[in-house]
Amino acid sequence: MPIHWFPPINATLNATSGILIVIGFLLIRRKRVAAHHACMIAAVISSSLFLISYLVYHIGYGAGITRFAGTGWVRTLYLVILVSHTILAITVVPFIIVTLTRALRGDFLRHRKIARFTFPMWLYVSVTGVIVYFMLYHIYPSR
Repeated sequence: MPIHWFPPINATLNATSGILIVIGFLLIRRKRVAAHHACMIAAVISSSLFLISYLVYHIGYGAGITRFAGTGWVRTLYLVILVSHTILAITVVPFIIVTLTRALRGDFLRHRKIARFTFPMWLYVSVTGVIVYFMLYHIYPSR
């Protein structure tokens, strides 16, 4: 696969995860447990595929760092988004694993308690991943 395909694929997987997370949230609010379950499993799969693709791109292909071309206040905004995205992307992984494990074991009381933290973090990471992609590759691309 050509290396330049990875960033848009990764952004698509991030966007897909975000959409599935929101749909899963709406489904559980409507007590549609089986549909919520399927949606959240799909979100985990999408996020897992993202992580694999991201690691292949950066480690396997040695893609390195793409420099952000924006300047001034937009560079500061980009860095704030990127840093918060990166910190939460690392933080949310164990939350997702624990949340998923509790649901699969049927421990729904504890699942719900941790999901209240997992949901906003995971959604933020998904949305900001797409924002970083657009800022880095489309709005302020390196030349």
